[in-house]
Amino acid sequence: MAKESGLGVTTLSVDDSGGVARAIRNDITNFDFATPRGVQDVTGLDKSAMERLLLLADFSITLNGVFNDAANQAHDVFKTVPSTSVARTVTFTHSGQTLPNECLFTDYALTRPISGELTWTAPGVLSDGTVPTWA
Repeated sequence: MAKESGLGVTTLSVDDSGGVARAIRNDITNFDFATPRGVQDVTGLDKSAMERLLLLADFSITLNGVFNDAANQAHDVFKTVPSTSVARTVTFTHSGQTLPNECLFTDYALTRPISGELTWTAPGVLSDGTVPTWA
């Protein structure tokens, strides 16, 4: 496979609170996600350099977008974040590579600056202990 831009995102869907996947990529303006691993320092006194072990895997995502309160769009998906405690499947696909994760969204923050736009941010974290794996 050749190098590619980020223009090939074909899927970015998030479950609503009822567990139904909603294709909301049209409402998302930008996002970031990370798949970090924990690290344990196990350096003994006999070492002259760091010695480490890899620990648990994790996943986090932050979605940013434009307010859209049409049925089954971003506001419908995230408006229940403060009132429900459900994991939501987040599915990201780029160039045929898919990264699905079960996430807990921890906030749905709206911003309306002096210029007038209405935007939102929704951060999510891994919820179910499944190692983030590209398919």
